[in-house]
Amino acid sequence: MARRYGRKKKKTNIGTILGASALGLLSLGMVAGFVWMWSRTDDTVLVKGTNCPATGATTATVVIFDATDPISPTTLSDLKNQFRGIVGSVEKGGYLRVVSLTGKPGEIPLMFDGCNPGDGSSVDSWTGNPEMARKKWEKAFDEPLANLPDEIANGTEAAQSPIMAAIQKVKLTIFDGEIGEGRPNRLFVASDMIEHTHLYSQYKAGPDYEKYLGSLAAKEYRTPLGGVDVSLLYVERPNRKFESLAHVEFWKQWVERQDGNFVNATRLAGLNLAEAEQ
Repeated sequence: MARRYGRKKKKTNIGTILGASALGLLSLGMVAGFVWMWSRTDDTVLVKGTNCPATGATTATVVIFDATDPISPTTLSDLKNQFRGIVGSVEKGGYLRVVSLTGKPGEIPLMFDGCNPGDGSSVDSWTGNPEMARKKWEKAFDEPLANLPDEIANGTEAAQSPIMAAIQKVKLTIFDGEIGEGRPNRLFVASDMIEHTHLYSQYKAGPDYEKYLGSLAAKEYRTPLGGVDVSLLYVERPNRKFESLAHVEFWKQWVERQDGNFVNATRLAGLNLAEAEQ
């Protein structure tokens, strides 16, 4: 009689299976953790000097401080508050340039130039150093800007106030340049907005737009402002021959007729005596 052999059952090593499963889960966890940390790592490369992203600034903001006439302590205090708000609105990676207005048309001396590197609030403590980022922000962005308006408080006693030329220079060299082209552009002008040059003077012509159109300034300072948001920080001057509302309306027309977006005019506190009115 032939011997009947039974089929041997393979023994399953439960420990090996469990171990392999645990190793697989651990590997998945490590991969997931790596992906999570990588996603939270800020690998933005900044340009030395300006702290702008190597890929370019996200937005461009320019502030023009009119230094052709002095301003009162009250107005200066309000100007500082407004300026602080502008600085705070520049997002991480956004570019800010601050210039002053002198009596020479087109001359706008640089006061500050750089991007907001971020104050560290968005830096993850697992993948970065929030405190180091904050110190860099304070040194490169916050502190240099804190008292900047003080530099224009006493004015320069200039013979002219070429505001249109300054706006034209900003548009052509910054907003139309590598920094601002193709990006959201904002312009803030802190001034009494009294245009006064040998081509056209509002001390003589007032805010009559037709008189401006008949002047050489209308041709010389014609500036396409498409894509630019313009805001005024309006300095009050007493003893003018025209009302502030009519004056602001003139500038609104000037911006909009050149395809710019006139956002608003904020009247700063206090009264200020211009050199030309003394």
